[in-house]
Amino acid sequence: MSVLLIEPFYGGSHKQLMDLLQEELQEDCVLCTLPAKKWHWKARTSALYFMQTVPTSSNYRILFASSVLNLAELAALRPDLGKLKKVLYFHENQLSYPVQKCQERDFQYGYNQVLSCLVADVVVFNSAFNMESFLKSIGKFMKLIPDHRPKDLEKIIRPKCQVLYFPVRFPDVSRFMPEHKLARLEKVIGVKRSGDAYQSEGLPGQQESRAVMKASDAHPESGLCEPQPGLCTTQHEGLPSPPAAPVQAEAPESTNPCQGEDKQCLTFNLSNILSGLDYQQRPLHIAWPHRWEHDKDPETFFKVLMKLKEQDLPFQVSVLGETFSEIPDIFSEAREVLGSSVLHWGYLPSKDDYFRALCAADVVISTAKHEFFGVAMIEAVHCGCYPLCPKALVYPEIFPAEYLYSTPEQLFKRLQNFCKRPDIVRRHLYKGNTAGFSWAALGSKFRSLLAAEPREDL
Repeated sequence: MSVLLIEPFYGGSHKQLMDLLQEELQEDCVLCTLPAKKWHWKARTSALYFMQTVPTSSNYRILFASSVLNLAELAALRPDLGKLKKVLYFHENQLSYPVQKCQERDFQYGYNQVLSCLVADVVVFNSAFNMESFLKSIGKFMKLIPDHRPKDLEKIIRPKCQVLYFPVRFPDVSRFMPEHKLARLEKVIGVKRSGDAYQSEGLPGQQESRAVMKASDAHPESGLCEPQPGLCTTQHEGLPSPPAAPVQAEAPESTNPCQGEDKQCLTFNLSNILSGLDYQQRPLHIAWPHRWEHDKDPETFFKVLMKLKEQDLPFQVSVLGETFSEIPDIFSEAREVLGSSVLHWGYLPSKDDYFRALCAADVVISTAKHEFFGVAMIEAVHCGCYPLCPKALVYPEIFPAEYLYSTPEQLFKRLQNFCKRPDIVRRHLYKGNTAGFSWAALGSKFRSLLAAEPREDL
């Protein structure tokens, strides 16, 4: 059997999944990608590009692609690929994706995803929320067509659909944890100290990460297809990928606002945090590990923090996550207002630095207006953070009720209490379970999905 993997937007969680499938399935597979730039153009035109660049082969049996690809177009342009069993994976859907203004929603993106579902044999979503929000929006979405509207599309598509959570590769982070988090681990899962180190074989989801993980070879900026026989190396899935060395003289679209301003923004020195006072006496440390874009609602997050600052409540904040060409104005305003409360500001390219930051934090916050899974929040919990998430979107599906808030005022009150009593979160034992989102738990399901028999008409 041979699997054809196609990813028009090879970055973030899209890249993480493709890299993981390559490494873990150990198949004689072919991966075809385009760089994670200019998403809108990839969604519009990538099928035509892959029509020309995907190598022909009589060995293909499965085509696995993300929903950025217009699968209907590719199947029509390449009849040989249209005959394969076609699996479409939704990291996000365009029918319920938030836009700043209603008129900004481009009908074509959602329409492409509906067409892709109609030609796919299996449609997979990374959460039940993602699946239901997409399927239940189809009818309303099609009413945007002025006349002669298609009917019953949800009934046609739903039988093809299933939920298969995004598989997270959980690393062993015990070496980054402060003493009180290690003590909690010992209570929860019986981690045993061996000298100055911890034997963490019992950590859920970490067994598969004991081998040294090497950064995967960067794919050319051209996005040309490359055969990937056997085991492939990968970069850790939970992190934004550092920019590859550019082949062409082109500035990366992702930027770091700290570059040229303060080199210390680019590294994270854990000893600076843990030195001096006893850790339990330090101010509450809040982490925000999300993209610096409007759909993550940084405005709400920073307004809550500014209110804490106005009341002279002690806290520190690490604002992580990747930045792109347009950064919301609230970030520069918040940086100035929060002042000395800022512990770290900016994207951390090093996965070790990123996990050190999360392990040093007490609370991780989401204020997202859009989230279909949320790898960053799950990773932060794995690093011992207390999560606070909106009681909406995918979060009730993943986190127990005590970690959810309904309004910004509720979020403020929770943080106000934690600022006064940070020991509450430092002693807290997380009541959920992240192991079910690990590759160890989900790998067999992905293998079954990609090991199905070819269609009879091949």
